[in-house]
Amino acid sequence: MMAENNLPAGSVSGTGREGRVLPQDVSAHLAAGFAVPAVAAWGGSREVKREKMSMLRRKVAERLVSVKNETAMLTTFNEVDMKPIMDLRAKYKDVFKEQHGVNMGFMGFFTKAVTTAIAAYPAVNAMIEDKEMVIPSYADIGIAVSSPKGLMVPVIRNAEGMSLAQIESEIKRLAIRARDGQLGIEEMQGGTFTITNGGVFGSMLSTPILNPPQSAILGMHNVVDRPVAIEGRVEIRPIMYVALSYDHRIIDGKESVGFLFLIKQLLEHPERLLFAGKDPVEVLLGV
Repeated sequence: MMAENNLPAGSVSGTGREGRVLPQDVSAHLAAGFAVPAVAAWGGSREVKREKMSMLRRKVAERLVSVKNETAMLTTFNEVDMKPIMDLRAKYKDVFKEQHGVNMGFMGFFTKAVTTAIAAYPAVNAMIEDKEMVIPSYADIGIAVSSPKGLMVPVIRNAEGMSLAQIESEIKRLAIRARDGQLGIEEMQGGTFTITNGGVFGSMLSTPILNPPQSAILGMHNVVDRPVAIEGRVEIRPIMYVALSYDHRIIDGKESVGFLFLIKQLLEHPERLLFAGKDPVEVLLGV
């Protein structure tokens, strides 16, 4: 996978045992669209370097400060057992790429889970305009990626109607455009919800900040083998911590916790993504 995408050895951080690079590490690296910088040695100098902040960096700084000052931001957390998705990827990744010409990454599953959960909790997809709560009937999902110009959030339009392959193809297209500095303003405006993946940088847990005027953002983190209780016995499972930051002015605690828990259920039972979050057997029986 690294050779196919012209990634040099050592450019991808491994999350496997003893730091081994796994397929999902390469997929996450490609989705993030960034290169790992080389570590420079200290020169022993006492000089101070000054760099003028770019217009983009200054604008981002202003927006981040306004978010902290103008919203009632809280964060709720949960954990996801990634084994079902990893098993699914291991079984179908080759045929998936052969059929669709794109890798099967984690971000596609998370985007599908988010759009399914939004249908159950539409307030998470809403925003405040003046004294009104605006609730879109669509899900335009922003995917935060790192680029040479800084953090950018290109938007996948109408992600609720896309297949997994379509989502992965669009993520790859946007990530490459971000990496090459080709993203247009129109490709980063109008999102209704954002997903950010700090796990590609090695983050275990964080509190992502809202992307205004949106009211919620989902943070993904690295996958680490952890001991967990499964039906009364201890097993080692690949666990990811997830975080949902939200604006408490229009999203209640019950909605935020329910939304994140539904995402956890959808990712741990990916077959439910085909049945609007319901158990396939219950759908079959009509109960």
